[in-house]
Amino acid sequence: MITQLSMHNGAALPETKLDIRYRDRRAARIENSALRVTVLQEGGHIAEIFDKGASVNPLWTPHWASIEPSAYDRHTHVQFGSGSDARLLAGIMGHNLCLDIFGGPSDEEAAAGVSAHGDGSVALYEVDASEGALVARAHLPTAQLALERRIELRDRTLGIRERVENLAAFDRPIAWTQHVTLGPPFLQKGVTEFRASATRSKVFEGEFGADDYLQPATEFEWPFAPATAGGPVDLRRFTDAPASTAYTAHLMNPARATAFFVAFSPATNVAIGYVWKRSDFPWLGIWEENFSRTHTPWNGRGLTRGMEFGVSPFPESRRRMVERARMFETPTFRWLPARACLDVEYCALTRMVDAIPESLEWPL
Repeated sequence: MITQLSMHNGAALPETKLDIRYRDRRAARIENSALRVTVLQEGGHIAEIFDKGASVNPLWTPHWASIEPSAYDRHTHVQFGSGSDARLLAGIMGHNLCLDIFGGPSDEEAAAGVSAHGDGSVALYEVDASEGALVARAHLPTAQLALERRIELRDRTLGIRERVENLAAFDRPIAWTQHVTLGPPFLQKGVTEFRASATRSKVFEGEFGADDYLQPATEFEWPFAPATAGGPVDLRRFTDAPASTAYTAHLMNPARATAFFVAFSPATNVAIGYVWKRSDFPWLGIWEENFSRTHTPWNGRGLTRGMEFGVSPFPESRRRMVERARMFETPTFRWLPARACLDVEYCALTRMVDAIPESLEWPL
């Protein structure tokens, strides 16, 4: 393990640790007196944003034991399923990056080695420390992309900057989604609250799972989604149903320069939120898994809520994403020009509060 602690303008920088182990995975860490943030070297997942005051990590840790994506073998590791998402599920935790697709690959892409949600979620990252920050870099050979993510920690706020470089000699449409997934003990049925700068919304257009309870393909205004049994469902509080599954897509408020979501755990008095530029990521997807998926590795034990902000509204194939083109007069993918780079920045934060904040602004 390599530990670095340095000074900047007379103030102590956060402590960074490289080459550590986290849940039997290779990882790196940045921390201060308020937060501990752990990043996995394979997959690049932000596995924990641990609030030291409340002793809770709001991000999801799967109930199954994970392995490094590079170690995955579909003949040996049958506990992760047999679909195109098996390699991803073998190593997933917390906040994972979907790049350059959001959803499953086509049959032809899967045969060529493309995983669900793209290379960004399964790649090997080189993680270094630089001036009190963690810098993770990855080369995505199948996608022909290079990626850099820089994570800085100031008090209870993470500043995150990402750069994606197109290594190909042609313009290309890409998906780019921050798949932030919350889980227990922070996430509690019928208790955990949510707010977001969402407006026009739509339920997933087909069957999402065995325990769907929202009217498919129906448009609505945040936060009241249409239930198949009739009446509205308030998405601002996590379900208390015995089993359920759902996905809804939400357009972030065009009148705001920034977009946000915030989740609040009354049991711990911790709120976690993300703030980003709406011009970078105009969409938020909300994924609910509540003891519904019975196939391996879920086995009826998964409890999660994904708050997934990005350039696309729905998880779907690359071809379907391009054919959709626009929804609610807003693009559903982003063009990355030949040999060019795109840069985005966003923030994650935690706060100790007595009630959920109704709004978040850019904190840095």
